[in-house]
Amino acid sequence: MSYVPKVNDYVTWKRNVEGWVYFKDSDYITIEVLVKPKNQINYKASSIHANDRLLVLCYQKQWNELNYVKSRTSIYEK
Repeated sequence: MSYVPKVNDYVTWKRNVEGWVYFKDSDYITIEVLVKPKNQINYKASSIHANDRLLVLCYQKQWNELNYVKSRTSIYEK
């Protein structure tokens, strides 16, 4: 059986993509590859989230290309 990704798993994919599984659906996952704080102007315009995130989409048919590295219990872990 191949690896089935879960939210809060750290994965590598292909050569240059690595990060935390941020969202999972039956059809795809998103991999969080970059997080940076919003600048003051963007934060004032939308203060719901304090950070900008770069997410990469990985469809279910590509999950066999993922390599599991580790897991975390919460997004607040370092």
